[in-house]
Amino acid sequence: MSKYAFGVDIGGTTVKLGLFDKDGCVLDKWEIPTVKDNEGAAILPDVAESIFSKMKEKNITPEDIVGVGVGAPGAIDNDGLLVGGAVNLGWGVFNISKVLNGYLNMPVKAANDANVAAFGEMWQGGGKGYSNMVAVTLGTGVGGGIIVEGNILTGATGAGGEIGHIHIEDEETECCGCKKKGCLEQYASATGIVRLANRRLAKDDAPSMLRGGEITAKVVWDAVKAGDSVAIEIAEQFGDYLGKGLAAVAAVVNPEIFVIGGGVSKAGDILLEYIEPAFQKYVFTPCGKAKFALATLGNDAGIYGAAGLVLR
Repeated sequence: MSKYAFGVDIGGTTVKLGLFDKDGCVLDKWEIPTVKDNEGAAILPDVAESIFSKMKEKNITPEDIVGVGVGAPGAIDNDGLLVGGAVNLGWGVFNISKVLNGYLNMPVKAANDANVAAFGEMWQGGGKGYSNMVAVTLGTGVGGGIIVEGNILTGATGAGGEIGHIHIEDEETECCGCKKKGCLEQYASATGIVRLANRRLAKDDAPSMLRGGEITAKVVWDAVKAGDSVAIEIAEQFGDYLGKGLAAVAAVVNPEIFVIGGGVSKAGDILLEYIEPAFQKYVFTPCGKAKFALATLGNDAGIYGAAGLVLR
């Protein structure tokens, strides 16, 4: 009887890997470099070699493996096809599941990395116990993953859950990374919070501990915790944008819970104090019972969710 699964989270700098038992407990985790030379040609062979090496170390046979789950950047459909490529890895359009299966000769399932992380949080993290969940990743951008009745919502081309590109501001003049203007991630990401802060500080000369030093999302939230009135204004604006965006999401998928993760979430529960009131201000009333929680798996959400693709 198969006893183990591997979870693989392919990032731009490192590939995180985990060995899990059939109950979803991580037995070992490690990283290898993401070698992006030659259009990322070595990434999947390196993953296969690392998995085989771990199997040898642990005296595990192929018959012991349920399968290998993979999270990777880009839109990935239910068959494992990387629909639009992954520019930051150098990858074009190809089927991740089929190619890695060719190296491993084991069952492989692949999905978008943000969706996989969301799945991990539902399975073993901040959303455990809920089957209808939206994960929100507040990092350099704003990522999302939508779980409906326990299944990842991928959409027709694998782009389901890209909540960072909900249009939220008509008056924006700067372009988002997607080349459009006024996307949610321009205000709710770490870089978006810095944008809001710089714009607020330029508006007048109101005293603030934010003046005179480098502005980062952490600096802003530390100032909020210290009671800085300008920082609190920035936090309120952040919360309003994100609350409005999540209210729009709620009207479509009606989740039981939003799980907030990513680097910005390290600010802690104070984030929710600004998101939840704005959410309630905008949300369609029958969807307003959604709970909010912080993610708990951190950087391991991807390997958990990837393993969950083949274990659940």
